[in-house]
Amino acid sequence: MIRGQQDTQVDHDTETSVDPVCGMNVEPSQAAGSAVHRDTTFHFCSQHCLEHFRMDPSAYTQSDASPDVQTSAAPGMEWTCPMHPEIIRDAPGSCPICGMALEPRTATLDEDNPELRDMSRRFWISLALSVPILALMVSEMLPGQPLQSLASSTALIWLQFALATPVVVWGGWPLFERGIQSIVNRHLNMFTLIALGTGAAFAFSVAAAIAPGWFPQAFRDPHTGALPVYFEPAAIIVTLVLLGQVLELRARSQTSRAIRALLGLAPDVARRINADGSEEDVRIEHVQPGDRLRIRPGEKVPVDGVVEEGASAVDESMLTGEPLPVEKTPGSVVTGGTVNGTGSLVMKAERVGSETLLAQIVRLVSEAQRSRAPVQRLADTVSAWFVPAVILVAVLTAIVWGLGGPEPRLAHALVNAVAVLIIACPCALGLATPMSIMVGTGRGAQAGVLIKNAEALEVLERIDAIVVDKTGTLTEGKPVLVSVEPMGSFSEAEVLRVAGSLEQASEHPLAAAIVAGAIERNAALAGVEDFQSVTGKGVTAVMDGQSIAIGNQTLLDDLGADGSAAAERAETIRRDGQTAVFVAIDGKLAGVLGIADPIKETSREAIEHLHEDGVSVIMLTGDNRTTAESVASKLGIDRVEAEVLPDEKAAIVKRLQSEGRRVAMAGDGINDAPALAQADVGIAMGTGTDVAMESAGITLVKGDLRGIARARRLSRATMRNIRQNLAFAFGYNALGVPVAAGVLYPWFGILLSPMIASAAMTFSSVSVITNALRLRNIRL
Repeated sequence: MIRGQQDTQVDHDTETSVDPVCGMNVEPSQAAGSAVHRDTTFHFCSQHCLEHFRMDPSAYTQSDASPDVQTSAAPGMEWTCPMHPEIIRDAPGSCPICGMALEPRTATLDEDNPELRDMSRRFWISLALSVPILALMVSEMLPGQPLQSLASSTALIWLQFALATPVVVWGGWPLFERGIQSIVNRHLNMFTLIALGTGAAFAFSVAAAIAPGWFPQAFRDPHTGALPVYFEPAAIIVTLVLLGQVLELRARSQTSRAIRALLGLAPDVARRINADGSEEDVRIEHVQPGDRLRIRPGEKVPVDGVVEEGASAVDESMLTGEPLPVEKTPGSVVTGGTVNGTGSLVMKAERVGSETLLAQIVRLVSEAQRSRAPVQRLADTVSAWFVPAVILVAVLTAIVWGLGGPEPRLAHALVNAVAVLIIACPCALGLATPMSIMVGTGRGAQAGVLIKNAEALEVLERIDAIVVDKTGTLTEGKPVLVSVEPMGSFSEAEVLRVAGSLEQASEHPLAAAIVAGAIERNAALAGVEDFQSVTGKGVTAVMDGQSIAIGNQTLLDDLGADGSAAAERAETIRRDGQTAVFVAIDGKLAGVLGIADPIKETSREAIEHLHEDGVSVIMLTGDNRTTAESVASKLGIDRVEAEVLPDEKAAIVKRLQSEGRRVAMAGDGINDAPALAQADVGIAMGTGTDVAMESAGITLVKGDLRGIARARRLSRATMRNIRQNLAFAFGYNALGVPVAAGVLYPWFGILLSPMIASAAMTFSSVSVITNALRLRNIRL
């Protein structure tokens, strides 16, 4: 990989380039400086990085992939750090900030992990060499101390040297490499501490073995005069750290299990019906929009589309979390990855490849897992000061023990300083939030709740008001024409013909209901001219030389048409929960249409759940207040904002926020997008428009408001898990570092062995990941 050339990454929202020194993503317009090398412009996050680059540009434009980890990356594949998602590479390696192994940015079905294979190999070989060293150390505790006479011999020291050197130098090479990179990049991390601790112990031991005469009496045992060596702890610490890396890499791979499970739902083959009626099996990537596909009993639906023939029940639980199959008949929408029941279906493909709902879900979940929750800022702030503070504590520990500790003072100073460096684990602190986010968003995807970013997941827990759009959210979003009331001398057929003809040119949901109702009643529709849409009011056009209009009372007033004659009838329609639409011909009221949008069966249950959670529900709608209040009374909604124009929705959300409310907005249409973006959390219906889903932080796949209750349960469980992880990481370090420094020694004579410190450090990281993995089992 050539840094700064192949490694430059576009951030999809803002074009960025990668600082070749530290690896941070930098917006060119906000860079601290830039430099040109070999016709390539590099941008830098700080003057420090720029100065380092200018001193030796070639050092930062060469491959930085570990030579021990070879892989054939797929073209276009990218790797990122779970703790620092701004780090993006086009080949595997380690994070220049925290030193953690990078992982694929987008999950694949391939579970092969070259980093895990490399670390496992190093661990098992290091373990085989460390066991004899450990046996020698344990033998000193056996009755009679059978190797006591050998303990101080030169032969034993050289035997330990021979066994420990491959472990520390070869087995620990990736650890030292990352430690050195952390110092060069000025991003001190866990590997800085490990490299300093084990490096100091091993270097001291090598010097003691080669030239023992160099060391003063303060390093020697006051009784035997022997000079201690620390090959055992150096080798065993490296082995334990490698074990921790193996366990961590295995646990991290499990966090993307939910995405791999979703990817595995997509079938590899589809059965295509050709134009001549013959059928053939084709690879899924060869399916094109418009293809007719046969889905046999028990098969998976290959892509998104519409049923043309047949009837069956389809299991959609993998998308919605609902166990009951959904009946599908001609005209029904089917989703790729769902499972057909006992019937046979013929479908028309509409969305294939990356356009399918399943592919979009995988993309959304992958992006959410790389996002950072606001609570992560605390861990980031602490981590920035943590490693320098630990190094300072280690230096002070060495000074205190060297000046006032028991003999051999300098040996005790070295051992306790190493223990401080080894036990401190900023990795556990850094992993506390991202691991929980990764597992939580994956679990949400399995239940039909798609989290777009971690911030939405965190804020949702604290929501106390939710603003809900009526059409398509509380209702089915599929209105039907219920009644036609002609006025004056106009006939029902004439009103239907005019209304259906005009609404053919409109894309409003009510327009589709009017057109369908007119066709159903055998109205003879015609073309129109000069079609105009008046936002929030209705539409106008010219037909057969007549000016025609359909809309609300405001539109009638603007046209000067007198609607008083229909006022009572319109009010009756509204009290029945229907929307009253006025039809005018040549400035005269011609009739009133009653359009009903059935309330979703699940809406009342969902609102009851929200009330139990202490959340107020506010309904927004452009409908007349009477119609809106009729729907609200049936559902038990707390507050109604009726006759709202599309551009007023965001202002209402802002007003609620100014009252001190934490507001979520649930909607499904293009006109809901500004309000979804304004809300503290936007919740889009998966049955709605793409614009709404892009504007929202959370998407409910099925468009069922009960998903909000699921999302809140997920939010609470995830945030509780994060707090547990942070408490454990903070508490562990607050307790472990002082004990390693020897604060208990004056009273209890307790000192912490560096080997025990290494085991504790490994346990801290693994325990944080293990706790995060519990989120896979929460009930939503």
